[in-house]
Amino acid sequence: MFVYLSKKIAIPNNFRLNCISWNQKQGYIAVGGEEGLLKVLRVDSSPPSAGTTGKTRGLPATSNLSMNQTLEGHQGHVQVVTWNEEYQKLTSSDQNGVIVVWMLYKGSWYEEMINNRNKSTVKGMSWSTDGHKICIVYEDGAVIVGSVDGNRIWGKELKNTPLTSVQWSPDGKLLLFGLRTGNLHLYDNQGSFLMNISMNLPVAPQNIVAIHWYSGKYGFIGVDCPSLAICYDSGRVYLMRDTSDETPVVIETGVTNVWCAWNTYGSLLAVTGVQSVIVSGEAKDSNVVLFYTPFGQLLRTLKVPGKEVTACSWEGGSLRLALSVDSHIYFANIRPNYKWTYFSNTVVFTNERVTKDGVCLIFWNTRSNTSSTKYVRSLVSVASAGDHCVLAVRNERNQGSEEFILIVCNTIATPIDTKYLEIEPLWVTMTSNSVIAASRDNFVVWDFRIPKTAGMGARGRKDRMYHVDDTPTGVNEVIQDLDRERSFEAAVSRKVTMDPICCVGASEKILLIGRESGMVQRYSLPQITLTNRYTVTVKPQMIYVNCSSTRAAILDGSGVLTMIDLEKNEDSSDQEDISKFERKDVWAVCWAVDNPSLLAIMEKTRMYVIRGLDPEEPISCSGYICSFQELEIRCILLDDLVHKPDEMRSELIVDLEVKSLRDTKELLSKVGLKEAYDFIQDNPHPRLWRLLAESALKSRDLEMAENAMVRCTDYLGIQFIKRLHTVHADQLKKAEVAAFLGNYDEAEKLYLDLDRRDLAITLRQKLGDYFRVLQLMKMGIGGSDKQMELAYNKIGDHFAERQNWEGAREYYEKGSNLEMLIQCYYKLEDYELLAETVDQLPDKSPTLKTVARMLASVGMCPQAVAAYIKYGDVKQAVDTCVRLNHWDQAVDLAKTYKVAQINDLMNKYANHLLTNGKRLQAIELYRSANCHLEAAKLLLRLAEEQAKLRASPLRVKKIYVLAALLIEDHINSTPAIKGARSNVIMGLSENNEDSRVIENAWRGAEAYHYLLLAHRQVYSGDFEAAMKTSLRLREYEDILDPEEIYCLLALASSLSRAFSTCSKAFIKLESFDKISEGKREEYEELALKIFMGNPPKDSRNNKAECVSCESLVPDWCVACPNCSTRFPACIVSGRPLMDLTNAWICTLCRHHAAAERDVINTNSCPLCHSIITFM
Repeated sequence: MFVYLSKKIAIPNNFRLNCISWNQKQGYIAVGGEEGLLKVLRVDSSPPSAGTTGKTRGLPATSNLSMNQTLEGHQGHVQVVTWNEEYQKLTSSDQNGVIVVWMLYKGSWYEEMINNRNKSTVKGMSWSTDGHKICIVYEDGAVIVGSVDGNRIWGKELKNTPLTSVQWSPDGKLLLFGLRTGNLHLYDNQGSFLMNISMNLPVAPQNIVAIHWYSGKYGFIGVDCPSLAICYDSGRVYLMRDTSDETPVVIETGVTNVWCAWNTYGSLLAVTGVQSVIVSGEAKDSNVVLFYTPFGQLLRTLKVPGKEVTACSWEGGSLRLALSVDSHIYFANIRPNYKWTYFSNTVVFTNERVTKDGVCLIFWNTRSNTSSTKYVRSLVSVASAGDHCVLAVRNERNQGSEEFILIVCNTIATPIDTKYLEIEPLWVTMTSNSVIAASRDNFVVWDFRIPKTAGMGARGRKDRMYHVDDTPTGVNEVIQDLDRERSFEAAVSRKVTMDPICCVGASEKILLIGRESGMVQRYSLPQITLTNRYTVTVKPQMIYVNCSSTRAAILDGSGVLTMIDLEKNEDSSDQEDISKFERKDVWAVCWAVDNPSLLAIMEKTRMYVIRGLDPEEPISCSGYICSFQELEIRCILLDDLVHKPDEMRSELIVDLEVKSLRDTKELLSKVGLKEAYDFIQDNPHPRLWRLLAESALKSRDLEMAENAMVRCTDYLGIQFIKRLHTVHADQLKKAEVAAFLGNYDEAEKLYLDLDRRDLAITLRQKLGDYFRVLQLMKMGIGGSDKQMELAYNKIGDHFAERQNWEGAREYYEKGSNLEMLIQCYYKLEDYELLAETVDQLPDKSPTLKTVARMLASVGMCPQAVAAYIKYGDVKQAVDTCVRLNHWDQAVDLAKTYKVAQINDLMNKYANHLLTNGKRLQAIELYRSANCHLEAAKLLLRLAEEQAKLRASPLRVKKIYVLAALLIEDHINSTPAIKGARSNVIMGLSENNEDSRVIENAWRGAEAYHYLLLAHRQVYSGDFEAAMKTSLRLREYEDILDPEEIYCLLALASSLSRAFSTCSKAFIKLESFDKISEGKREEYEELALKIFMGNPPKDSRNNKAECVSCESLVPDWCVACPNCSTRFPACIVSGRPLMDLTNAWICTLCRHHAAAERDVINTNSCPLCHSIITFM
């Protein structure tokens, strides 16, 4: 950072000033002094108006006083003044204990309240952060806390506790009192004592002169950043994170401290005091202001004239500091060292505030006014060159042993390459392909990788470390280049040097390293070889190398700029001139990138351009220099940008012209070409020759223009002038010049005036302005169809590039661009029109493949297949069907076009689904591929598993019915011989398992159908029918649980009083081996209870005649005992059907009902649930 005194205001009558306070919100300055002196001043700090020129933008606040009011109300010396910024009030107190609160009314300050304790002197006053409360402490230990409206909240007398200062905590919950002993007492906001903070002070008496607690309103610049400053007159300053901080930062200033103050953002602490210096054997006191970081690092020392400085106060925004010295107010301007850089029209900056995500870096593209952000843990330094910048940051915790990282980024904050470092990169500089990072003892040269060099191998990427005391000769680099296996690694010393590094600078050819002794070491690049050492009389702080590596500008810590010549020059006079060159109060330096003798520097609020060694006339500006090229200096108003990053605007960029450029423009506009030519010959630069060439072209002085084009090596311009010689019409020549100079509207107008619409159209076509091309074509007869289509397509491309697909579609339709229309339909999700384009495309067109892929991506399988077939790629069509699960279509395609291995593919997919537990998807897959038998097998397994899990019988029946229906589909789809279905033929075409499955297709459905029917009959009270149905269930012991079957049979037969059948059922139950002994005993006890009063005889013995053998058999028999004829069961009632003459049969499952009247009232078959149709 750089600090300089900018203004002094004298107080009338030479009254000594005791205190000063700057209102950071409204800008008022209050000063108090001897004999009741109290003044309120206001220094203009209004922002520049809209009409402000670039020369005055970026200046600090102007120095005109807009208010200078003396407030009368004190008789004694005014010792304390403090602002309530929230309520715009001023509070002052004098040595007699008189306290006055002042308020602003109609532009003037008036006394609002007064209080006179008249017992002791006020030593400190402090308003809370929200402005609601004020705390006043007296020398005798009295404490008063009052409200903003003047009411007393509480008071306290601290006996034997002389107080010197007071501060509120940022949250307003704590009060910190400074004692004369040097210790601190902490109270809560109600006046209760909390703790005594011992500062471990030396034995000598220590008086607290100031306490300042930063509110944290604008964040902190580091993790665990100190915010509480306690300043002692002995020269010691304690910086604490909070009141319980056991390891505060301790600063020994070496001066007699009188005051300290944090800046607005808590990033700088200003300590004022008196320093004793021995001059010629005599002790002489001088006033100084010391500037420290929150972590105790001294940044700058500013000497202040006068006998005694008494206080200091910061302006809002922290760009100025007000000092009360004797009977004067001094203003010091601060130019902070922001962490920022500029490259490729992009500004990279940060305010260093730590957020939950880390420190935010903003990449602002000044050309497009867009920004990108990147968060890092902690930023150490930043530099840039060419199209990239490098960020030196602290590594995240637990992310490796290296503590630091170098990150190379592009203009949109995207990391391009990274390098982990073990040394702390305190200084970083960069060339187009290398990064140089230095600690105090070592430096690293890293050749980073960018996309252009990404193809280079490991040998192309080097990172080498050196010690500053070493003398590298380049031998190790040669050995490493020859060492293909990278086995040779030279040892690097890490010892602490006696002469540390203090700055680095580099160009494409050389590297300069400055050391604290004033020595500057020169190394060659890219092979690191120490080639020279230079000695300067100052301690370098920054080194800047010009574009030709012939000179270096060196800036020291006090703002003195000197130069060294890096070339051996025989002319000793030039050497002496360079050694005598010196500029003071310099805080920014930038060499021109295209002229090694041009240097731009900032001195206070003025910019100087040094041409050779001579300065041009200064330009008023306080912006930070971004770049210097083409005789233009670009500056940026970083103060506004860093603290208000959301208000990025073009007004923050200031472009300033060098005097020679300004003079050339003036000569060309007011004098003439000949005079300008003579001037440019004396001050040659390509930019000036280009200006002369353009001006000569406008005057149609082709000879002068060609001469200037040759001087600025503009080959295209020379070719244009040669072509211009062939044009004879003056107006046409004027139009061509206007077009060449970029005045396209003027050129078009001239073409149209000459009735050369064709040239106007050609001009707009070259510019890519096809909207205007279309307008020009419609103005006349019109262009050809081909030209119109080209224009329509170009406009369509314009909309497509901006993702405006609706607009693009309109113009592509007019331009008959089917390929791009396909893209539009797809982007607009108009898939019907997309599918229609298949018919418009010719066979074998490559676009068909694109359309097919688009249709397949949205699941339109038939349309995609049609496109692939038209293209001629059957395999892709089949693959699409497989991918979209259209297996039936895949199988049809495979059969039609004889595609092999479709069944293998389907089986693999089915196995994949089954492995992942997706059985239903596998069943659906087989069913859609017409593999009904495989689907049925899977359903039968599913039914068996559900039965074991005791699932709902109805659900199990439905699964069996679905399996049986699939088997029927399989039977119907199998080719028949001579129209008849033969079991023999079926058996030959299937294996044993398949045959068994086909034969028993309906057994599972029948079993669960009769089981459910028997239960319904029991619950409806039809016990005899339930018994007959249960007797039928005995045929399905392989499917149903036998115990369940015979339990149901025993229940139904006992309820229908068929005890003979019931007895047989109990005998069967008791004979099961799988039941437990306990359950067997329960069955025996139950049978005993039933048959104790009921003999094992059936109460009814109805018989029916067997139609085969005409013998009488019981009506519940499922087969004839004589001829073994089986009687099918009625699916409605469950009873055996001995005569099928009048029985109804289902057309689908071929099961019987006793008569058609039994199913007349139902819509579907009771077993298979197929719809019943009556003819």
